[in-house]
Amino acid sequence: MKLTSIKLDRETLSLSVQSDIDFEQFELFAEPFAKALDCRVVERQWGADRHQWLLEFEGSHLQLNYEFYGDICWLSTDREDEFEVLVYLAELMKPYQL
Repeated sequence: MKLTSIKLDRETLSLSVQSDIDFEQFELFAEPFAKALDCRVVERQWGADRHQWLLEFEGSHLQLNYEFYGDICWLSTDREDEFEVLVYLAELMKPYQL
């Protein structure tokens, strides 16, 4: 897994990542990504232009999203007090960044 960029956004409680992701084979990116971050996949949903997986990391629930048309992938939380989890995961991702 190689990431070309990692960007935290406190306002949207999200962590965006850029990588070479094939929409039709999203699981080939998402499963190793979740494993590298020591996250457990709880649920997988997808539609015509978007994947949304629910991940669990040490008791925190995170959404892993990939939108085809924008070619954008991001992790997000609904809870402001869990933003620090995203900060921590961003640090874990640094070795995978090009």
